Amino acid sequence: MCTTTKVGKDEGGKSIDATTYRSMIRSILYLTTSRPDIMFSMCAFTCFQSDPKESHLTVVKRILRYLVGTHSLCLWYPMDCNFDLRGYSDVDYAGCLIDRKSTSSVAMFVGLCIIS
Repeated sequence: MCTTTKVGKDEGGKSIDATTYRSMIRSILYLTTSRPDIMFSMCAFTCFQSDPKESHLTVVKRILRYLVGTHSLCLWYPMDCNFDLRGYSDVDYAGCLIDRKSTSSVAMFVGLCIIS
């Protein structure tokens, strides 16, 4: 999901079948255990399971296309990597348009390799 994309309720949008939407969300959430790069996007769209709209389904399908296009990519940790530990953090204060909650995240590196 693009970092500039703002997720909203889309009250004027066309409703879709909630069962299909929930099934797609559950399947992709299962993948987040091995694909942490989609965790933020999936958490942003789990709150629309009770009343999903076409705009939400469009973004979930875009996430699925991303997964298909990147299935052969993986993380690589070389043995001769230095062990300098670095951490970065970011916060979006009241960035959620629905309930004005904040979002925060961290990224930890050993050398040039991400570990979380």
